[in-house]
Amino acid sequence: MVEVNLRVPAPADRVFAVLSDGWSYASWVVGAAHIREVDTGWPAPGTRIHHSIGTWPALVQDVTRVVSCDPNRSLELEAGLWPFGAARVRFELAEEAGATQVTMHEEVQKGPLSVLPTAAQALFLAPRNKETLHRLADLAVRKESRN
Repeated sequence: MVEVNLRVPAPADRVFAVLSDGWSYASWVVGAAHIREVDTGWPAPGTRIHHSIGTWPALVQDVTRVVSCDPNRSLELEAGLWPFGAARVRFELAEEAGATQVTMHEEVQKGPLSVLPTAAQALFLAPRNKETLHRLADLAVRKESRN
């Protein structure tokens, strides 16, 4: 799995509030272009976000499904990346003195990109995921400053 992490100057519940808002994913997940629908109960296991990835007019519609959820601690997803396959993505949160260490793990598990070794996957996943965490942090900090 490719792993990136970031210390976010906000408590874990604020970071998890962003993760729990399925409608916000296009705002912070690099590559997500549009959220079409969020299942009621998100992020309960089995619920899905119906999203589009890419850029118009070449948008691809797919879904991301919750595999497991431990509020304020972790969220594991199976993210659709069709036609490239699917990836397992796990967010882990560890609160440290009012800040949160966020670790994001991702591995392409289905489709043609899944045959690439982890080092090769890291070449494109690590920069993308670092930017994703910075965007997540911006939203969590903004939510913190509003309260």
